[in-house]
Amino acid sequence: MSLLVTILAFLVTLGVLIVIHELGHYWVARRCGVKVLRFSVGFGRPLWRTVRGPDRTEWVVAALPLGGYVRMLDERDTDVQIAPADLPRAFNRQSVWRRIAIVLAGPLANLLLAVAVYWLLNVFGVMEPRATVAAPPADTPAALAGLRAGDRVAAVDGEEVRSFTELNWLVLQRAIERDRVALTVAGGDGVTRELQLDLSTLTTGDFEGNPMPRIGLAPHGGPPRVGRVQEGSAAAAAGLQPGDRILEVGRTPVTSARQLIERVRSAPGERITLLVERAGATLTVEVTPARVRDERDGTAREVGRIGAELGERPDLVKVHYGPIESVGLAVEKTWDTAVFSLKMLGKMITGEASWKNLSGPVTIADYAGKTATIGLAAFLSFLALVSISLGVLNLLPIPMLDGGHLVYYLVEIVKGSPPADWVVEWGQRAGIGVLVMLTALALYNDLTRLLF
Repeated sequence: MSLLVTILAFLVTLGVLIVIHELGHYWVARRCGVKVLRFSVGFGRPLWRTVRGPDRTEWVVAALPLGGYVRMLDERDTDVQIAPADLPRAFNRQSVWRRIAIVLAGPLANLLLAVAVYWLLNVFGVMEPRATVAAPPADTPAALAGLRAGDRVAAVDGEEVRSFTELNWLVLQRAIERDRVALTVAGGDGVTRELQLDLSTLTTGDFEGNPMPRIGLAPHGGPPRVGRVQEGSAAAAAGLQPGDRILEVGRTPVTSARQLIERVRSAPGERITLLVERAGATLTVEVTPARVRDERDGTAREVGRIGAELGERPDLVKVHYGPIESVGLAVEKTWDTAVFSLKMLGKMITGEASWKNLSGPVTIADYAGKTATIGLAAFLSFLALVSISLGVLNLLPIPMLDGGHLVYYLVEIVKGSPPADWVVEWGQRAGIGVLVMLTALALYNDLTRLLF
């Protein structure tokens, strides 16, 4: 079932992003009077085909879903016979500014999709973990800054923080620049402190994957919660129920599931008093862990076990904004994410960030499946992120991509005529080489993450 969800989520992600991108090209081409011959989602053998519209445009879904294209009437296309009446509608006969608009429309459509998704999420609201941090590991920047378990970060460099997701994003943007970050923190005692988070010590290796654990920032799970309770277990006999939150063990506050598990394991056959929060009320529960043999370390020592799943779940807060305010926030989030993507690419080129951050279709499929399992909001956020990445990628000045064509058109504006055919031909070959290398590297990174 998990594999099926991953495959379906991946296909939906690719389908939406490709259709939106190509619709951008198609819509502007039609507005510019260019005749569109084919609109294809995917490459290779057609799986579905129909012909629609006054121009008898061919609409196709092809076998290989890793892309798509809009085929427009063009005199350079030797496979098509062009009627004299259609010559003014050929792409190559359009002004350079119209050609720029048509090419630019695809990436812009992806960016606009991200804006629309972020607006929707802002208006309807998203449940996110509070900006409360767990105890940072020793010697991490967060620990050296003085952050403690249960601290709530209220602002980053004076910018209000409403959730851990926002905290993660604001710190990550500054982390790639190795900046010092001013944190406004409210402790569990209600006292507000001003801290300095020094990110200058981060190395290139710290950016292989998510750097937040290396910075020492993780959401605070709070007191552990009870999950599934095994029938006939000590937990069931004591009356523990799924959803119970364990606040204290023997009048000692519990801050993590690990702490509670270690306390239970250390007390086989001993009665333990738990302070439990249930449905807003507190009650005292006494449980006697069963005696079991633990042979994992080879000693077969006796440990305690109560027969219940114990885990942590951060407190959630609903983050939402008004419909007007959400427009600006959605545009800002899309812009910041696009700029961040370009900065990361620049850091990879200069060696300040690892090329292991480059991801391919396997990683996209994996995250598509995971976010789809979490819920619609998580999947839509992921869709917006990939849509921005696709838009930015296509704007890179690499021949074969939209950005490469834009470079040719800018040369034409400056030079007064298109680049020589041999320049375009060699540019296309170089572009194919670059794309093949990037694809191979992305697939290598994907397989490395999957296997190791």
